[in-house]
Amino acid sequence: MADKKDNVKIIAQNKKARHEYFILETYECGIELFGTEVKSIRLGKVNLADSYASVNNGEVWVKGMNISPFEKGNIFNRDPLREKKLLMHKREILKLSQRIKEDGLSLVPLKVYLKGSLVKVELALVKGKKLYDKREDIARRDAKRRIDRAVKAQR
Repeated sequence: MADKKDNVKIIAQNKKARHEYFILETYECGIELFGTEVKSIRLGKVNLADSYASVNNGEVWVKGMNISPFEKGNIFNRDPLREKKLLMHKREILKLSQRIKEDGLSLVPLKVYLKGSLVKVELALVKGKKLYDKREDIARRDAKRRIDRAVKAQR
């Protein structure tokens, strides 16, 4: 029987990030939330578009992540766009901050998911793509799609 911790349900993904950036490394982080925010996330009311993370004073904060207010939350609802603290090991945070300073990389959340009963964020260390890189990816995807169609038509 599968362990309860292995039960993963993806809530939201940042598809735009995969188009805009080269993903170098990914990290799994916990996130510090309040009760109504967790309930709203369980309902799938979270948006990662235009969100990013930064390291401040040895802590990782995600900015621009929109968690819609819980409908039945009344006075306990928080600001949907407030900065949320990500939970990582100190060694990982130091390594990330070093890479960001030296190499000019960025931190972007890729997805929010439930792992068992915990809310987790997949954080990526990314490098920006140039316009010609994006065009190359689109051309490669179109070529693959055409090849798949041709193979399917031959069967």
